[in-house]
Amino acid sequence: MSKVTQAHADELLQGAKQLGIMLSTEQQQQLLAYLGLLAKWNKAYNLTAVRNIDEMVSRHLLDGLSIHHYVTQAGDNLADIGTGGGIPGIPLAILFPQKHFTLVDSVGKKTRFLTQVQLELGLKNLTVINSRVEQVQPEQAFTGIVSRAFSSLEDFSNWTRHLGNQSTQWLAMKGVEPEDEIAQLPQDFAVEHCHVLTVPGCQGQRHLVILRRSEVE
Repeated sequence: MSKVTQAHADELLQGAKQLGIMLSTEQQQQLLAYLGLLAKWNKAYNLTAVRNIDEMVSRHLLDGLSIHHYVTQAGDNLADIGTGGGIPGIPLAILFPQKHFTLVDSVGKKTRFLTQVQLELGLKNLTVINSRVEQVQPEQAFTGIVSRAFSSLEDFSNWTRHLGNQSTQWLAMKGVEPEDEIAQLPQDFAVEHCHVLTVPGCQGQRHLVILRRSEVE
């Protein structure tokens, strides 16, 4: 049984506090409801390699929330590319109801799950797109483009270049600091910052690489 317990609720609340986040009662309930849906649908839809719900609070919810400080600085119209089961897009959409998040994934069963989450949680600040990222044509440039374990920085930059402009921040969530990947960045992209992330309950390194695109003549 993949039931959400009080222990999960306590871990989420304490972990969020360690990240400097004060969750409202509604936000906590939405995050736990999402946790339950993720664990339930994962059995049939293979949304994440993490099978144990006890590991999902830290490795998914808190990991997704760990970039909240940098998301506050990335404008109000963000995309989560290769979102899979919705990390970090869903937790961030719950945390920032005033921002709009577009979740993009090419796998239909994953976007069907995300649409179900959107409906059950009542997330009005969410758009789900089932498409290869290269084929996405937004009406306006995104202010922030996020990914977690999606691809190399080179591919991430090349595949999403058309989604942003010189004002856009690209936020790539990585494990160890990707020095080799940084060296392979396209000429029109540069690292603005590389931050070390600390995720409560998670072992191993976490980094956030923030990229900017230079002006193209």
